[in-house]
Amino acid sequence: MFFSGIRNALADDELGLEILHISLPTTLALAADPIASLIDTAFIGHIGPVELAAVGVSIAIFNQISKITIIPLVSVTTSLVAEEDAAEQRHQSEKEILLEESVVNESVKVDIEGQEDKPGNTFSRNVDKRDALGRGKAYIPSASSGIVIGGVLGVLQTLFLIFTAKPMLNYMGVDSNSPMFKPAQQYLTLRSFGAPAVIISMAIQGVFRGIRDTKTPLYATVMGDATNIILDPLLMFVVRLGVSGAAIAHIFSQYLISILLLWSLMKQVVLLPPTMKDFQFGKILKNGFLLLVKVGAATFCVTLSASLAARKGSTTMAAFQICLQIWMATSLLADGLAVAGQAIIASEFAKRDYKKVIESASRVLQLGLILGLVLSVLLISLLPFGSKLFTNDRSVLQLISIGIPYVAATQPINALAFVFDGINYGASDFTYSAYSMIMVAVVSICSLYVLSSSFGFTGIWIALSIYMALRIFAGFWRPLFSSNKKKLNNRRLVLHQDLGASLLKTLICASSSMRLLTIVSFGILILTCTAQATLKRYPIMEYHYFSYFFLF
Repeated sequence: MFFSGIRNALADDELGLEILHISLPTTLALAADPIASLIDTAFIGHIGPVELAAVGVSIAIFNQISKITIIPLVSVTTSLVAEEDAAEQRHQSEKEILLEESVVNESVKVDIEGQEDKPGNTFSRNVDKRDALGRGKAYIPSASSGIVIGGVLGVLQTLFLIFTAKPMLNYMGVDSNSPMFKPAQQYLTLRSFGAPAVIISMAIQGVFRGIRDTKTPLYATVMGDATNIILDPLLMFVVRLGVSGAAIAHIFSQYLISILLLWSLMKQVVLLPPTMKDFQFGKILKNGFLLLVKVGAATFCVTLSASLAARKGSTTMAAFQICLQIWMATSLLADGLAVAGQAIIASEFAKRDYKKVIESASRVLQLGLILGLVLSVLLISLLPFGSKLFTNDRSVLQLISIGIPYVAATQPINALAFVFDGINYGASDFTYSAYSMIMVAVVSICSLYVLSSSFGFTGIWIALSIYMALRIFAGFWRPLFSSNKKKLNNRRLVLHQDLGASLLKTLICASSSMRLLTIVSFGILILTCTAQATLKRYPIMEYHYFSYFFLF
């Protein structure tokens, strides 16, 4: 699957342009918030180190809680909206074709009219409702369902954060005697009022992704983040609200993003269906719960690694945090490909264009592999110099130098793991995604405890590398070795059987050009690491993992 048509992976054909038009705006939109957060951090840093640390803890709590609700909701909404939108387009096309034929054959016209008059017929139900509720707009029940559920989850998250702010800060090591406690509680409580806007805006972004419009969310996000950046210094320094001003600026920007997205969506989609049975609450809640389990397991592994690093001391934690942020930030690029793959696959499944499903899955995996290799080379080349932008502490820099090879070498694995997630979501294979992540988490948690106690900082990164390797192994396992294909529904059966055959074929007999590319890329990494070790920039013993990775 990776190597089939690899020469055309970067071709600017119709499929390639479609992936680009979805993935690029998505990536830019995902990157906009971290950039705005960095600017936020810079402004808060001018207030004082205590306030900066306090806000950092509060943001970590808010983001972790939000991630658990946002990722399942957005992923499920994207798939369901893509399916319903494509199904409606297909039904409309079929109806138009039959009506054209009826001009020639009057009996066909009579038959169509008779079928449409029958009670319970769903042949053109969505099209008829669209015409009745708003011409020129798509009728997609999952869009309204996702927004309503997002609003409810946002209110619940606000209440949860308000009433649990103190115990959660205590759990994070900020007790009532700490100078960080008051500003941290103040910031977290205020920012919690923006939770409904955050979750609703992400749900709406899921709808836009489903209808393959990722430019509108990008424009709204940029406008909201720009507003946040403008309001930050005004509220923090001119009005002298301090960290409260930063929280208020963020809340205002999130509600602005939600309003802009909702206003744009109402121009394209009919919202709030007239009957409760049209809402897709059951599907969203069922699949959302499965993804909630998956996200919870994944989040726990990363959080545990940070906790184990913190137990090694402040120097180890500082180095780990810098490496982790870089490691996770680069995943945004792969997330863009995953979203493109999910939207296209879900849509083409609804259209029953299984050939394009396979082509799309193969293409995004190929692009993911290429992206990962490019990121590996860039990170191993630039991070030794760029790490000094984060700190001047020699002890921290030395530990960062140990973590850089792991951050760089795992990029191809990370990219493929995220793309596999997008493919599974597009096929609505949420059950396998959840259960496989639980198994991955169990093994990863054990390896984190064992390796961190034996090898310290290096052991944590080896364990995280194992964690990502297991995720990609789970991605390969489904199409190649699944023994329960008879239990799969038709859409997953088609995807996994075809991808499995393609994978098995290409893994046994890969094209020489791609083999050469892979060998050369990892060879460059190993030579770079060896050269740096020779110059005594890194301990040579830390590069044994590259050899194992290369052999694998």
